[in-house]
Amino acid sequence: MTIAQQTIASALGVTSHFNAEEEAHRRVVFLKEYLRNLSCHAYVLGISGGVDSLTAGMLAQSAVSQLREDGYQARFIAVRLPYGVQADEKDAQMALDVIQPDRVVTADIKPASDAIWDALAADGADLIDIKTRHFHLGNIKARQRMIAQYGLAGAVRGLVIGTDQAAEALMGFFTKFGDGAADILPLAGLTKRRVRAIAAAMGAPSELVYKVPTADLESDAPLRPDEQVFGVTYDEIDDFLEGKAIRAEAEERILAFYRGSEHKRRLPVTPLVD
Repeated sequence: MTIAQQTIASALGVTSHFNAEEEAHRRVVFLKEYLRNLSCHAYVLGISGGVDSLTAGMLAQSAVSQLREDGYQARFIAVRLPYGVQADEKDAQMALDVIQPDRVVTADIKPASDAIWDALAADGADLIDIKTRHFHLGNIKARQRMIAQYGLAGAVRGLVIGTDQAAEALMGFFTKFGDGAADILPLAGLTKRRVRAIAAAMGAPSELVYKVPTADLESDAPLRPDEQVFGVTYDEIDDFLEGKAIRAEAEERILAFYRGSEHKRRLPVTPLVD
């Protein structure tokens, strides 16, 4: 393990030991205790059809079910937030079938996302490069989804679950104040393969566990694999975080992503002295 690997893995909470069953149990207990300690009564999470939201949803449903068995009022609300018609909607529905949430709420974010983009373009067209339209609209979609989740959570005395895990945190592969905003991150410190291992241990079907990860934010490139954006594979990213040897070129690219996305992993900066 290089010094860079050790430093970054430690910063992102990646441990050398991992057991899927133990981690699933520990994270369910974490979710139970946090909800009850804050006297909140619901978890809210957007379900996309990917393995991260699937795993977080399974953990959350298990947590609230156990809380109810203990006599505490709690529920898990899964939220579907498509932009019009989602290309992999069948996977999202399959994930819901696996999770069996207490309640499902669906809100189409297309009207709101398009409205804010159109309003910006109407008076700020000279500031926007039309070639990057889909990229910027994609970030608006991610933030609109979080607006919807917080709107719902506020109405039910709930907390919003985020799906950030160590591999995405390392690469900065999330929208700041979009999917990067949440009250609680039950997958923190997990590599992508470890997220998959927990999902498998909890009984998720292999077609969802090993589904090719996509952000599905850019309308002109639906279901574009994350690895195409990275230029490295999730296996290489996970190996980096787990202290294993990887290609020098892959490590260099990973470190470039990490350094370039540092601002995403920080709270807003201030002029105050620490």
